[in-house]
Amino acid sequence: MISIRYPCLDKAHYKTYISRHLGNFVTMRRLNITLFTAALFYSLPSFATELISDKQQYSYTVGVQIGKMLRAQQTGDLDMQVFLQAVEDSLHNKQLRLDAIQMRAAMKKHYANMETKRAKTATDNKAKAATYLAENGKRKNVVTQKSGLQYEVMEPGEGASPQSGDSVAVHYHGTLIDGSVFDSSRQRGKPSTFNVDRVVPGFSEALLLMKPGAKWRIVIPPELGYGERGAGKKIGPNETLIFELELIKVIEKPGATK
Repeated sequence: MISIRYPCLDKAHYKTYISRHLGNFVTMRRLNITLFTAALFYSLPSFATELISDKQQYSYTVGVQIGKMLRAQQTGDLDMQVFLQAVEDSLHNKQLRLDAIQMRAAMKKHYANMETKRAKTATDNKAKAATYLAENGKRKNVVTQKSGLQYEVMEPGEGASPQSGDSVAVHYHGTLIDGSVFDSSRQRGKPSTFNVDRVVPGFSEALLLMKPGAKWRIVIPPELGYGERGAGKKIGPNETLIFELELIKVIEKPGATK
């Protein structure tokens, strides 16, 4: 759901993410996390037997946690043969084929290339956002807020709008400009409930304007969404977020009066 912060594993958030999701499995001070997680995950054998013993179940659980972390890390652009050889060398304490200086240089160059690609993507997406918002703003019944948020009322709803601090029950279907779906309570078949203050600014702004029963189509510019950071695999830097949004009901904060 959009109210949850995606685990966007850039360098600044990498250690925090690992610490949170691996918990007691590993400690940052004792391990080279990247090599450790890669070694554990990719060295798990293929087997058809049931996981019966406590040790097997625990080991599998650790593997699943690490596998999820690696998947979120988006470890693309790997030469798998070389990668697995490095895991083998490390696990069996063999002579490494690169020294520490060479490996640091390789990582530095890799991150520099990633940042260059990400910067270009951010620039391209920003330009696409400007074009899309300009065209969408010309459509009949589309309202453009001073903030840049755009919305179109499909059904107005009735009653009191939510206030800051309220929780709401909503249905939503989120897509990017190209139509790709990044999140959808509709597809899950179950409404989402969350605090209106704990979502991206554009989503929150729209909710505070809606009334229960309302159905809107909203367009959130990058600066009111996830900005240059993006969110996970599906939302890149400076993406425009498009939602079909239904406010089902308002859940007032305890003790609140309207």
